[in-house]
Amino acid sequence: MVCCCHVRPGVPGLIVGLTFFLAVWLYAYLRLRKEKAESFEFNPAGGSFLPTIEQYLWLSQFIIGLASGSILLLAGSSIFKSSGKLPWEYASPLVLLALSVVYGVCFLAFLFRDYESFLHGFAYTRFAYTRNVALGFSSLFTFGAGYLWMAFRMSA
Repeated sequence: MVCCCHVRPGVPGLIVGLTFFLAVWLYAYLRLRKEKAESFEFNPAGGSFLPTIEQYLWLSQFIIGLASGSILLLAGSSIFKSSGKLPWEYASPLVLLALSVVYGVCFLAFLFRDYESFLHGFAYTRFAYTRNVALGFSSLFTFGAGYLWMAFRMSA
C-alpha cells in the first residue's frame, strides 16, 4: 500500500527559512565558542556604535521594504485573476519573503534592546550576539532565496 503524503503549500519555504536561521546561529555560536568570551563590546575601540547601528537600520529597512512590497504586489495581483488566488507554487517563495520581514524586524528589535541594555551596564552576552547575527543574516539569506525561488517559479 502506498501512502501519499501531501505537503501544504509554503511548508518547504518555511523549512528552508528556519534551516537558514538555525544553521547561521549554530555556525556563529560554534565559531565564537573558541574565543572563550562570555560578553562582547558594542562600541569599537575608541569609537561609537551609533554609525554602525544606523547602517544596520538602513539595510534592514531596505530589505523589509522590498520584501513586504513584493508580498503586497503579488498578493494584490491575485485580485485580477479569475480565481482570485495565486498559484500554490508561489507559496514557498512568499513564505521566505515573509520570514525575511520577520527576521529583519526581530533583528532590529533585539539589537536596539541589547544596545540599550549595554548602555545601562548589562553585558552583551554570547547568546544575544549570536542570536542577532543569526537574525540579521537570516533576513538577508531568506530574502535572496525567496527572490531566487520566485524567479525560478515564474520562468518555469
